Amino acid sequence: MRVRHVKKGDTVVVVSGKYRGKTGRVIAVFPKRFRVLVEGVNVVKKAVRPSEENPQGGFREQEAPIHAAKVRVLCPQCGRPVRVKRKVLDDGTKVRICNHCGAALDS
Repeated sequence: MRVRHVKKGDTVVVVSGKYRGKTGRVIAVFPKRFRVLVEGVNVVKKAVRPSEENPQGGFREQEAPIHAAKVRVLCPQCGRPVRVKRKVLDDGTKVRICNHCGAALDS
């Protein structure tokens, strides 16, 4: 199973689970684990040991990955979370297309 509907830099909406309705930009995609890292979603606190930059130590907030099936791409044309179709153009390039309005998601 591979993550084919989401790419780094896409704006996505979480459609199920604890963070439903939240919107954010994809920071990273982990295809082998079928997970994505979304900015501002699933923020966890991580304990940090004391170091030269942070002599006190303490806690740092960072995003944790969520399952890729829980996110949908936000279409720039119609402005709603949509499913993605893939289409091969005449010149052989593959393009992701909005399943609702037919607009190209790749620029």
